[in-house]
Amino acid sequence: MKADREKISLIMARTCTGMASLTQKANMPRSTVNKVIAGKSVRPETIGKIAKALQVDISEILGD
Repeated sequence: MKADREKISLIMARTCTGMASLTQKANMPRSTVNKVIAGKSVRPETIGKIAKALQVDISEILGD
């Protein structure tokens, strides 16, 4: 499963959420968050944690 890096970047900018804050809120290593933001394939649970940390529905950050 892949996230859309542009969508995540826009949401992070809109919510004034930096990388450090996102890793803390999602409770995952920075390297994993980097993979998600880079658009690499990750487990669905990981995408779910990122969406929850950004307080958005998972559909808002999924790639095509």
